[in-house]
Amino acid sequence: MSVNKTTLQVFPVTGDVTPYYIAMQPLTTGLTAAEYVSTTCTFIPQTGVLNATATSARYADLAEIFQSDGEYTPGTVVVFGGQKEITVTNISHDTRVAGVVSTNPAYLMNNGTVGSPVALTGRVPCQVRGPVSKGTLLVTSTTPGVAEALNDSMFRPGCVIGKSLEIILDDSIQTVEIAVGRF
Repeated sequence: MSVNKTTLQVFPVTGDVTPYYIAMQPLTTGLTAAEYVSTTCTFIPQTGVLNATATSARYADLAEIFQSDGEYTPGTVVVFGGQKEITVTNISHDTRVAGVVSTNPAYLMNNGTVGSPVALTGRVPCQVRGPVSKGTLLVTSTTPGVAEALNDSMFRPGCVIGKSLEIILDDSIQTVEIAVGRF
């Protein structure tokens, strides 16, 4: 069976909320839409909600939107506090650390809320001051929005953001991939 192109068609189903089942209609002859109907995928136009099961994602983090004190760029390290829910800090090894502002989360919670998407777990770009190696534990630094390597003598439970996935050889601030929540 070879299908080169498909179109998305919506077929109505009876019920009070009028949900729709999504079916892939092949553009080749000899195949029927019924072969592509999925009873695990529904769309409700009134709410704009699509319910489906996914086994993979294009992006690599789980994020939640929090009300923020300012507009933070992706890769910014944030903590709980400030005038709203999250802000930046100039405290090294701050135990209020919330996560890193996400670029494009695979899954976003509180999508209707106004604020910044904060990666709680997964892989994201992050502003980091070196030197760091792959696997270095990262914490908040005295530079607002920037992570740095953990100083073992300053460790306190709850201060670790995650682990570096890249190397910075000098003390420069660079945007590198990190694994948030891996400590």
